[in-house]
Amino acid sequence: MSEVLTFHPEDIFDQMRILCQLPTITEKIITREVVTRAAFEAGIEVESEELQQAADNWRLMNKLDSVEATQLWLQKHQLSLDEFGGLISATVLSSKLAQHLFGDKVKPYFLDYQLDYMQVAMYEIILDDEDLAMELSYAIDEGEIGFFEAAYQYIRDPELSRIGGYKGIVYRKDLKPEIAAAVFSATPPEILKPIITSSGVHLIKVEELIKLQLDDVMRQKILAELFSSWLAQQVRQYKVKINYLANQEKPFTSIAKQLATA
Repeated sequence: MSEVLTFHPEDIFDQMRILCQLPTITEKIITREVVTRAAFEAGIEVESEELQQAADNWRLMNKLDSVEATQLWLQKHQLSLDEFGGLISATVLSSKLAQHLFGDKVKPYFLDYQLDYMQVAMYEIILDDEDLAMELSYAIDEGEIGFFEAAYQYIRDPELSRIGGYKGIVYRKDLKPEIAAAVFSATPPEILKPIITSSGVHLIKVEELIKLQLDDVMRQKILAELFSSWLAQQVRQYKVKINYLANQEKPFTSIAKQLATA
């Protein structure tokens, strides 16, 4: 039989503090407070149908496909069914607030910054030795060695070398400016001349330039970025003061708790 260990809240708090996790936790607490306050002021509420659908989707994503699996998960995370509902409700509320604040700003933002959202499917070899990079580039051009063979030989990361240096679908804004300029001027499929940056010498194969369009995926990405930026700005307006004395009067009671006890 497993030995039972009993923890007190202060034990958990002390461990979070020792592991330097308090800044992350307090930021999450402030973020939820910001969302709750802003949603309350905007008159945004979570309907029961929305809550049920979100809960079903959440269980599906977390592979909790039975009542028993859900109960075991709740026990593991020390959550009651009502607290689980609060977790899902907070997620829905955040999503609705994001749509309320920035839903009509996505398209204008996309049009203003569409160059940043251009995408490319590419492969990359980064070398420290410029002379070696130039020699390898010449050998690839002359057909003495294939790009993928070179990637297998010269990329140090085993996993990356096995897939030929494939970087996946990359946004223009995530590339260094000198690389982005060359990549998005290419005619795929094309192997570029070596590009020197602070990271080394880059040998790049441009596989495909992805057609830019404001589809649902792009819309949700931009919406999430705008909302995250707004949240970060709001969170920075608060200073954290932790009350270590349980009987000391708290500086404020969150709207989330006020609504829960109303």
